[in-house]
Amino acid sequence: MSAPTFDLGRLHGGLRLPAHKTASTSAPILRVPVPDQLVLPLTQHAGDPAQPVVQIGEQVLRGQLVANAEGTLGAPVHASSSGTIVAIEPWPVPRRYGDKAPCIVIECDGEDRAAEAAVNLPDFRQVAPDELLERILQGGIVGLGGAVFPTAQKLMQATTSELEYLILNGVECEPYISCDDMLMREYASEILGGAQILLHALGLETCYVAVESDKPDALKRLGEALAELNDERLVLKQVPTIYPSGGEDQLVQLVANREVPSGGLPIDVGCVVQNVATAAAIYNWIVRNEPLISRVTTVTGAGVANPVNVEARLGTTVAHIIEHAGGYTEQAQQLIIGGPMTGKSMTTDRVPLVKAANCILVTAEPPAAGPAMPCIRCGECAAVCPIQLLPQQLYWYACADDENKLRTYGLTDCIECGCCDLVCPSRIPLTGEFRMAKARIRELEDEKARAERARQRFEARNERLEREQDERSQELARQKSDAKQAGADAIAEIMKRRQRKDGGE
Repeated sequence: MSAPTFDLGRLHGGLRLPAHKTASTSAPILRVPVPDQLVLPLTQHAGDPAQPVVQIGEQVLRGQLVANAEGTLGAPVHASSSGTIVAIEPWPVPRRYGDKAPCIVIECDGEDRAAEAAVNLPDFRQVAPDELLERILQGGIVGLGGAVFPTAQKLMQATTSELEYLILNGVECEPYISCDDMLMREYASEILGGAQILLHALGLETCYVAVESDKPDALKRLGEALAELNDERLVLKQVPTIYPSGGEDQLVQLVANREVPSGGLPIDVGCVVQNVATAAAIYNWIVRNEPLISRVTTVTGAGVANPVNVEARLGTTVAHIIEHAGGYTEQAQQLIIGGPMTGKSMTTDRVPLVKAANCILVTAEPPAAGPAMPCIRCGECAAVCPIQLLPQQLYWYACADDENKLRTYGLTDCIECGCCDLVCPSRIPLTGEFRMAKARIRELEDEKARAERARQRFEARNERLEREQDERSQELARQKSDAKQAGADAIAEIMKRRQRKDGGE
């Protein structure tokens, strides 16, 4: 196996941030024991909540389907261990500020009994791509890099385009997060096996496995696994350590030297991007009949006694996971699900581990930031924006609620990476403003859509009333015509009888 291909492509903007990853990568992945209770949210994907197919009091087994996909962007949910369904109710989940969502609560029996595999696939190479995609859909697999877009739907959408490359994303650029790094070190064979399955399902011949230059152990282990596999379709590529090079569009630019168009997707330029953890999950499902019921996540920060990467069952509470990472330190102040740049602040550790949770970050009290000051038009925000937007312009239009200008200046292309926040000398919360402006635009779009539906209903009603009026007018005219004709016929008959009478006389 040759050394990884260096493709230190150019990326506009971005920042070189302190990694803060050494503490959590100094020990192997810690396997967290199955807890006494599991809480499985029905919203662990981009679409509508899954619909329960179990009842309270029902016994379930590990890997058993407990909620079915709803809608085109749904994904099924499976029991993470064996036990009894004790509740189907709202529960705090890893949304911003710990909002509640419907969940299935399982009281575990401690036996961790597995459900019998419903399907035993032969060698995946002997399975038709369409059948393989349908099987992936049943595994509850979503993008484990954080977007949680259902994987099967993403792949099915990709097959409608002309594709050239599959890109496995092992670029973990956000500070503190190191779960993919450890996954590549300890599960390299599973990741590459998942890549082969994806190549077969998509009918592609080239897969780039992209890893940052600051992950030498992961690069080494992947290189060894590639040598053992001896599959020339898989190519290891090393990309620069710069945030946010792990974004899909940015990675396509670095690895394939192609620019994703504004408002477009990687498939528009012939690329499909999947996270390395997603590839491993696909391998476990297709080869081992194990649906997505666990994941590797980073537990770190100054507020955690023993920072480490853990492998835990989905539905395990954050409190249980942190307890097995040594518990909290006296410095613990803030709990974040995700990284410091894009994560969500939680008000409780009773939230469960979900498919999207790549990091549990417990931070010390942050230094006082002070109030925001007026923009000085320094242009630093534009210099670091990886999308090449003009954040200061967007900020002014966001403050003015100018929807047209916000669209013109590309607000919808903002990936909310937070780079502009870090470099702003006026401490303006730009990303927060953009997030709220996007929400307002979505509200306006929803309002316009509701108004359009109301207009269509009004016009349809008017058309119906006019049609009914026309039908009534036509019926009345027909009745009058019939009556007139009947009268004329009656007069004619009388005249005939009179004529016959006169003739007879």
